[in-house]
Amino acid sequence: MAGTAPLAASTVPHPRRPFDSASGSGCGAGSGPGTSRHWYENDLGWPTVPAVPGEPLRLVTGVRFDVLEVPTRAGVRALRHLAPGSPVALQGGRMRLLVAVGSAEELPGLLAWLEWGAPALDLGLRALGAGGAMDAPVRPGPSAAVVRPPSGSTEGQAGPVQGAAVWLRPPESGCEVEASLPTLSAMGGVGGAPDLVRLVNTLATECHRVRLRRAGHEPEDSQAFASS
Repeated sequence: MAGTAPLAASTVPHPRRPFDSASGSGCGAGSGPGTSRHWYENDLGWPTVPAVPGEPLRLVTGVRFDVLEVPTRAGVRALRHLAPGSPVALQGGRMRLLVAVGSAEELPGLLAWLEWGAPALDLGLRALGAGGAMDAPVRPGPSAAVVRPPSGSTEGQAGPVQGAAVWLRPPESGCEVEASLPTLSAMGGVGGAPDLVRLVNTLATECHRVRLRRAGHEPEDSQAFASS
């Protein structure tokens, strides 16, 4: 197992505020300019799943990106391994980190190579790839994010992100998001993209720590660690 080192206190910005739903920009509201579907499909080029009445719009995974999903507390510790433009979403006490296409398929072998014997599902680390979909976070509003210390939210204790999906780090219109996504080909810092191996090792480590805390085997105020 890779060595661990103490991690300084992290800060996490509040999710971006969505536009007023009365403006028609909420998820699943129409497909014209200004709506979330138009923004995702036309501005970002991300395919969506047609929204069922009463259900949120969904983003297709495995086409432009895959997703790694973990408890929010575990995900906070991994944010330092992402590029500034790497999108991150929150929903229901879970954090979804967008990664390069193919990462979901690589995850089981990568965890085995990193000597994580427990299945990813036992760790609370889940992947969405080809054939999957995630709830589309509401389109972010123009207000700036506010930086604050992490709340320590865990699954089932989502605080301000309970319910609908929201962007913690939204994608930027007109930017090629793929260049900022963690990828296996970036192992060792090649190519400038974030290293998927470091990200997965940190996520697995922190998911394991969250599981220990829930089981009562580790004090809540113990020193947090993350992989190098």
